[in-house]
Amino acid sequence: MTEEYLTDDEQLEAVKHAFVENAPWIVGGVLIGAALLFGYRYYQSYTNERALKAAAQFTAMTAALQANDHAKSRQLAERLIKDHASSPYADQAQLILARLDVDEGQLDKAVAPLSVVLNGSKDQELRLVARLRLARVLTAQGKPDEALKTLGEAMPAAFASPYHEVRGDAYLAKKDTSDALVEYSAARAAADANGINPALLELKIQDLGIAPAPVAKANSADTLNKAKP
Repeated sequence: MTEEYLTDDEQLEAVKHAFVENAPWIVGGVLIGAALLFGYRYYQSYTNERALKAAAQFTAMTAALQANDHAKSRQLAERLIKDHASSPYADQAQLILARLDVDEGQLDKAVAPLSVVLNGSKDQELRLVARLRLARVLTAQGKPDEALKTLGEAMPAAFASPYHEVRGDAYLAKKDTSDALVEYSAARAAADANGINPALLELKIQDLGIAPAPVAKANSADTLNKAKP
């Protein structure tokens, strides 16, 4: 090892020489590190600021909806979707637009925002909500077969009651009272577990004017499994 035979002064000079040769790389590395740190902190600040703005717009939108100001609700929802398309609030805004369309009797317009959430949301629960609402809209449009197709996939137990109720509505629209009764009975059986008042379901069953189904379907997953060959 050559360094072992150098004097202290010679070793110091060697260190100085090495530092001079590598100084540009050292300084450059420090500057790059500082720039990356600054960029990360700026990105965090920017992201947090956008999230706060999105939350504020969402709060204003829901407040306008509660005040029954449809025009302002629609304006804020559209702005929220435009300004914060990648945020979870955008999905909520799409559902609000669909609700406004239904309230205003524009069922055709409600299909688009519901489809956006159903096919594009990262939130599974919101996708399920959109699926149910889209099926309701399709039934109201006189398209019960499309509604049933929309509900072709099983839903979690937490959605079992509304799932079966909407399917019952679709079968009733097809004048298929037997299948409607089966679905309404399954919805009633799951109502308590889903925190739903079964009174409306009882009325729907009674309005069919036929005897209750002997065995109600337990949940949506069982429904589809039994239907498989």
